[in-house]
Amino acid sequence: MQMLEHIHVNVASIEATERFLRLAVPGYCPRGGGVDTSYGKWLHIGTATNYIALTEVSRAKPVVGLRHIGIVVEDINGLIARLRVAGIEPSDASALDEHPHRRRVYYCDDNGLDWEFVEYLSDDSVLRNDYSH
Repeated sequence: MQMLEHIHVNVASIEATERFLRLAVPGYCPRGGGVDTSYGKWLHIGTATNYIALTEVSRAKPVVGLRHIGIVVEDINGLIARLRVAGIEPSDASALDEHPHRRRVYYCDDNGLDWEFVEYLSDDSVLRNDYSH
């Protein structure tokens, strides 16, 4: 079995992306972090099986060509409500209800990283991965 274990991105502020992710996905928590003498402050945030590695780089810009990072959530309405209470609105909700077997919403964090959150409405992989809609 293969699965994506982590993605590693440079950000201007680890705290900004950590705050956003902890609001969006309450199950995400720091797995490790610190300051390395070679490359500086870092944080791994996620679950026991996968995570997002962040390295703080002064004046880091979003990765050129990276469209978004996608995360599966169980309750997209709960995610939207949590972020709305924190004053964070979707950058794009146009795909929210366009598919009968999944819901999607997009956000941009304070570091300029784009995030796609997906709630699947079926356990059937054929239906989940139907791109005809």
